[in-house]
Amino acid sequence: MRTLRCLDGSVLDVVPVASLDRGGTPFEVTLELRRDGDRFGAVGERCGYFLADLARRVDAARADGSPQAARWPDPDDRFPDPPAGGGGPREPELFAFRYRDRGDVISTGELRCALRTSSMWVGRQQSAAGRWRVARRAVIEAWGASGRGVRAVLTSAELARFLAAVLADVDRAGASATPGASGMPGASGIPSTSPMQGVSGTPGVSRTYRTAGPARYGRATRPAR
Repeated sequence: MRTLRCLDGSVLDVVPVASLDRGGTPFEVTLELRRDGDRFGAVGERCGYFLADLARRVDAARADGSPQAARWPDPDDRFPDPPAGGGGPREPELFAFRYRDRGDVISTGELRCALRTSSMWVGRQQSAAGRWRVARRAVIEAWGASGRGVRAVLTSAELARFLAAVLADVDRAGASATPGASGMPGASGIPSTSPMQGVSGTPGVSRTYRTAGPARYGRATRPAR
């Protein structure tokens, strides 16, 4: 399982669970959320394809020579641009998953990832010798069936490793993320690397995509519907 350590000190596990066709063959995944080992929620109706595509876009954004590289010298600040026509939200979302099955109500949980930009003054206070350091981070927020929320903040490198670990678990669940395999695109060939600060272990996620923003780890307030 891939594990996210949240701002409030809790641990969130995102676990891919295979979706089976009528013959019992895995063809996609949903995501089970566990907080400190206890069941927290279930999201991501058939979300494997979307996660595999996001992993590809994160890797492309981080690469030298990408359009993001021209605007963000530090690779950790490079994330995919929001979808065209998305209206340029202030905190664009990379994903927003609700429900485990189409018939579920919203109380089954939610998992979303948004981009947030922050500015920090580097140098002595009230000194002309300093400069502003602008950074971007991915903020992953999860809400359980009870309505309680947690939050974790990742660099683009940490997000890439998180997604790689999730997709590796998708393959192990038997729902191969390789294009053309089991009817689902995907994860094969995406390397899984060592745990990063704030992220360790191996995870999984749901459907209904939006676009999000950064922060720190911590307890999140559920947004108004």
